[in-house]
Amino acid sequence: MSNIEELKKKFREIFKDDNVRIFHSPGRVNLLGEHTDYNGGYVLPAALNVGTTVCISKRDDKKIVLKATDLDDVVSADIDNLLSYRNIKWGNYQLGVAYELMKAGYKVGGCNMLFDDAVPHGAGLSSSAAIECATGIALISMFNPEREIDRVELALLAQKAENQFVGVNCGIMDQFASIMGKRDNAIFLNCRTLEYQYVPLSLGDYVLVITNTNKKRSLADSKYNERRAECEKGLEFLKKELPYITCLGEITVDIFESIREVIKDPVVEKRVRHVIYEDDRVLKAIEVLSKGNLSEFGKLMIESHISLRDLYEVTGIELDTLFEEALKVKGVLGTRMTGAGFGGCTVSIVHKSAIDDFKRYVGENYRLKTSLTPDFYVMETGEGAREIC
Repeated sequence: MSNIEELKKKFREIFKDDNVRIFHSPGRVNLLGEHTDYNGGYVLPAALNVGTTVCISKRDDKKIVLKATDLDDVVSADIDNLLSYRNIKWGNYQLGVAYELMKAGYKVGGCNMLFDDAVPHGAGLSSSAAIECATGIALISMFNPEREIDRVELALLAQKAENQFVGVNCGIMDQFASIMGKRDNAIFLNCRTLEYQYVPLSLGDYVLVITNTNKKRSLADSKYNERRAECEKGLEFLKKELPYITCLGEITVDIFESIREVIKDPVVEKRVRHVIYEDDRVLKAIEVLSKGNLSEFGKLMIESHISLRDLYEVTGIELDTLFEEALKVKGVLGTRMTGAGFGGCTVSIVHKSAIDDFKRYVGENYRLKTSLTPDFYVMETGEGAREIC
């Protein structure tokens, strides 16, 4: 339900209220820099042109009433007792944001909220961050009109809601990209310091095609924790030569190559090698994108997937099949897995004239090799969280 007038009409039908404001926050895709965030490294996400839209109006009581356009349930929560709603099936992300805003000194009052989520679920495009950030910017704008919105603080509060209220151990990238996104730009983010800069992403005759493996990600959580532990082990090895370092993100390629023999475990060395070189690819990406060189950026994406496959070992047959088949399509500049791995999605830069060929060829060959049917989402970059009406 992307039509704003339809959304307003739906809101009036449910809440009998015409005094509505509308906010939007986008999903995101990470273009480069995978499994670097928790190592204090660099990422390069971009906000997408799909996201979560929320209609909001004030109430006279102390209830936050939540409804979604695609769900029958209505959640009614008492503002003074939000912690009791941590484990509800739907609505805990929104209520977690409200809770963290109040803890941080923001005013939050009774309100009606209708959510329309256009981010494909289970595709690794951060539908949860879009919901959180749309909630946050709506509540701050409605109840704290005198306060200028600190977007970095809002991203951190949204992350805190997911970590501590909902109990999902996510990094900062998703919320940061959703809040800070800018059309025709990616965001270079240093996950250690939160320093960031916009990097031009002029796609021209190309689009982003996100391909969902539609594989159940049964290994993702356990292997994610395993990789984190391996990186921590690698850091301890490196500290023997560099006692001052706090994370892998502080180490350059040249430094790593000069001391890598200190890592005695060959598996751990492979994991660390991926992180160090992936950070370097992100730095190179800033340079090539600043020159408008999409072709060179595509090559960096391909290198990233190969590293994630061979060194970090988080791809699997489904993601590797999508990667290999995409590269056979004329008009594809680059492709790679995006997200945690072991399922989820690839992101590809595809010429507009090749979209149909890409879907047909990749889809048919993926089905033949995996017996699964992929989903394709043709995307462009979008703006970050904002009021739209």
